[in-house]
Amino acid sequence: MAAPTLMQCLLAISLLSFAAHAQLSTMFYASSCPNLQGIVRAAMTQAINNEPRMGASLLRLFFHDCFVQGCDASILLDAGGEKSAGPNANSVRGYEVIDTIKKNVEAACPGVVSCADIVALAARDGTNLLGGPTWNVPLGRRDSTTASASLANQNLPPPTASLGTLISLFGRQGLSARDMTALSGAHTIGQARCTTFRGRIYGDTDINASFAALRQQTCPRSGGDGNLAPMDLQTPARFDNAYYTNLLSQRGLFHSDQELFNGGSQDALVRQYSSSPSQFNSDFVAAMIKMGNIGAGNAGQIRRNCRVVNS
Repeated sequence: MAAPTLMQCLLAISLLSFAAHAQLSTMFYASSCPNLQGIVRAAMTQAINNEPRMGASLLRLFFHDCFVQGCDASILLDAGGEKSAGPNANSVRGYEVIDTIKKNVEAACPGVVSCADIVALAARDGTNLLGGPTWNVPLGRRDSTTASASLANQNLPPPTASLGTLISLFGRQGLSARDMTALSGAHTIGQARCTTFRGRIYGDTDINASFAALRQQTCPRSGGDGNLAPMDLQTPARFDNAYYTNLLSQRGLFHSDQELFNGGSQDALVRQYSSSPSQFNSDFVAAMIKMGNIGAGNAGQIRRNCRVVNS
């Protein structure tokens, strides 16, 4: 048999790549678990009614999962060290909500729905229940059998990151600078610990003086590391575009936030999002779907318990 030509090899690689990314479909569970989305929505509604902050927490959980090995629920594994990696320890939360959703889903459709897809749906519903947009989530992810603390430490942007570092880290995941700026708008909801923004409120010069003084009241120079502050001063429990208007007045809570509006390449886009909620919502949805495709088609399993690999 003749050896395959270069064109045949390239075509085979292209088809394999297409197959890996073509696996996801908004109708993936239409027959195997038709009530899935209602089950997730009900659990997320209850979780946010109990604690509005949980919407932001589940959105962040999805982001931190996707940037490490792709969107494969590796962050949910108790083993492997990913949960205790620097960007996640004492920071990422909402694991118990995912446990509850998984339990409810397993009762209806045992062994069918991946934990990775549950995280993706929970992030969408958390956003929407707090006033943000909704979208059809492509589904069909598999759950990883490994976790990686080292990749979490390498890939997740720190709150001290420069604009160049942010663009580079997002680019490593196939996300553009525009995607990065849109996804950063997730900081319009939720709260942050003092230790993550102390350096900004005491050391940065591109910060509104009254805003810095306000944050210093509950975040001293030493101690109080776990004290919380809202990411968005005006509407911390509502998903809107206030994050960007805050940046215009140098009220970004993280150094990395203010880097988006500090004389750099994203200034014009921040201005656009601050004046057009619809444009922000549209770009945010597109970026969320794009991020949700990271690692799509990876081999894995459907974990029965999101915290441990099937035995």
